[in-house]
Amino acid sequence: MHISKLQMVNYRNFAAATVKFEKGVNTIIGENGSGKTNLFRAIRLLLDENLLRMAYRLDERDFHRGIAEWRGHWIIISLEFTDVSQDETIQSLFLHATGNIAAATVDRATYNLIFRPKAAVRQKLGELAVGDHAGLAALRAEVSLSDYETIFTGKSSADFCDPDVYRSLVGDFDTVTFPEELTPPEIGGVVPGMFSIAREVGFTFVQALRDVVAEFQNNRTNPLLTLLKGKSGEIDPAAFAPISDLVSNLNDAIEGLDDVGAIRADIRETITDAAGETYSPKYLSIRSDLSDEADRLFQSLKLFVGESEAGYEGAIHELSLGGANLIYLTLKLLEFKYQKVKQTFANFLVVEEPEAHIHTHIQKTLFDRLNYDDTQIIYSTHSTHISEVSNVENINILGRNGGVCEVFQPAAGLDPGQIGNIQRYLDAVRSNLLFAKSVLLVEGDAEEILVPILIRQVFGLSLDELGTSLINIRSTGFENVAVLFHDMRIRKNCAIITDLDQAFIDLTPDPLDSDAEIKAKSRALGSQTSGAARSARLNAFCHDNAWLSAHFAQHTFEVDFILAGNNAAVASILNDVYVDAGTIAQAKADLESGDIARYGTRVLTMAKQVGKGWFAIILGKAITPDVHLPNYLLSALFSAHRPISVETMASILEYRLKVQVASGLVLQSQVDVMRDTIARFRDREIDFAAVRAEMLAAFPGDRINSIIAML
Repeated sequence: MHISKLQMVNYRNFAAATVKFEKGVNTIIGENGSGKTNLFRAIRLLLDENLLRMAYRLDERDFHRGIAEWRGHWIIISLEFTDVSQDETIQSLFLHATGNIAAATVDRATYNLIFRPKAAVRQKLGELAVGDHAGLAALRAEVSLSDYETIFTGKSSADFCDPDVYRSLVGDFDTVTFPEELTPPEIGGVVPGMFSIAREVGFTFVQALRDVVAEFQNNRTNPLLTLLKGKSGEIDPAAFAPISDLVSNLNDAIEGLDDVGAIRADIRETITDAAGETYSPKYLSIRSDLSDEADRLFQSLKLFVGESEAGYEGAIHELSLGGANLIYLTLKLLEFKYQKVKQTFANFLVVEEPEAHIHTHIQKTLFDRLNYDDTQIIYSTHSTHISEVSNVENINILGRNGGVCEVFQPAAGLDPGQIGNIQRYLDAVRSNLLFAKSVLLVEGDAEEILVPILIRQVFGLSLDELGTSLINIRSTGFENVAVLFHDMRIRKNCAIITDLDQAFIDLTPDPLDSDAEIKAKSRALGSQTSGAARSARLNAFCHDNAWLSAHFAQHTFEVDFILAGNNAAVASILNDVYVDAGTIAQAKADLESGDIARYGTRVLTMAKQVGKGWFAIILGKAITPDVHLPNYLLSALFSAHRPISVETMASILEYRLKVQVASGLVLQSQVDVMRDTIARFRDREIDFAAVRAEMLAAFPGDRINSIIAML
């Protein structure tokens, strides 16, 4: 049996979210604050016996943060189980509690936590006249947490995340329309208090590894002590008796030492002298606190570990962070193994961020090996190394959209061939696209190296600060990866950047053409034809997909970079490409000619001379804040990173102001006025049009003006 679906309605940062799981190992990834911890807590409220009591103690902080008024609304957490065992005992359990079919056996079952107003409140809501907003407000004003109840139900048939279903079950607060039926059958039957799935399944939760030393020092959370306590109850008293005798003899021997006896007598005498006989303790001894009881003896045991080959074994606090975390995780896994031996009909292992402080190779090995039989494992991670080895079909991505968390399944609706292509492609570098807020796909090394530099120099912000991942496809087969971005899968913006490869030389055949000219024209024509076909293909692929867009360099990145007005930047690196003075002089003349046939041929010759990747690295050092960004790159960036927030735009303008100050060509009074204008814009006192106009008026020569004019 395994969890096939989790639904959360109005729970913390989940308005209405559906998470789908498969057998075996499942991965949850997402940025900070996207809801991974809340998702795990939702599962634990239903399946973790250690957290079961908390399920009955939900409060207003557990309601979705986007609900203006929580009173009257429900919190619903629903688990769906698939492949329920046909064992008679298990079948009986689900048929009476959570099974949702009327057949003789159960294959699929649901188990729900519902936090809702009590019957009296629901009845009053149902009695309100349609549209009676005043009556609704008055009723809600009287509702408190004491008017709420937590129930567990099974055999539900409702899709709780469907807004129409929710309104039919709970009510429509906008129109003041509430059901008269207090407990609709769609929510399932109430599970008797004597029954809890949490008591019947094996469930182990491994929290994020943040302070391992503190965990080991706490008797309640120490995983070693948990294991030892579990074993102490199984020890045969007769077998433990010799150990108990040894401990007793050891304690007596320590107490009988002459020095110990002398010190005890001196302490006794000193206390009597200081406080008098009346107020002195009647008895005083010095002895070991080592207990001869199994349970207490085990509490005194500590784990010592050696990380190096030197033979030294240190306490947990002496280990590296990674070493300590690995030991902690190991003990929790052993705890799970012990629990798994019990006669449970399902086993669940939930691990939160196992990668903390752990070496990348260990991360990947850990993930590969944590695959226990008859166990469903659910991870959350920030690690691209773990996402690299994760099955893309078993991944859920959490993303934030305002205050709402959305859940994406990247493999939804794809055929096995497409899934296989993506699985092979997502290595540790490329898998960061799964974590990004937006994505840029490029075809070659030049774009991979230079686009981040260009963005940083012009805007003063890195792609990482913008939450944008740039992925080098190293081909023009963008569709194999871009297919991920779709309403059915990852609902994030992705911009494709590629070349049209339009010819910049005259392709007209000439009888006087040399063999080299004939070949050059043939290659240019072939590239142009391929570019046109690629443009048509990608535009068709992106059509009617709000998450995808394609952006084309008219020729190639290198040529269009000069076409945008950056010939001086390219000319500045000639000495890094050529040695011969005559070649350098001719190349400089070509680059400054204004003739695209000349400078286009030259820049591509330069790239070929040292290799495209190395040429991009060399050119990177010539990029300054005054560089001209080609329009197609700007279009791609603004298509991916949208909308541009006020805070981001204000940061860009503040950076451009610093660029102006660094030039030494502006008046301090101009700077002060513009700084104040930007501050007013950041505080929403003026709009974008106003700050844009002010920037143009104050610093008409700044490169940013032509850019923000596009917005």
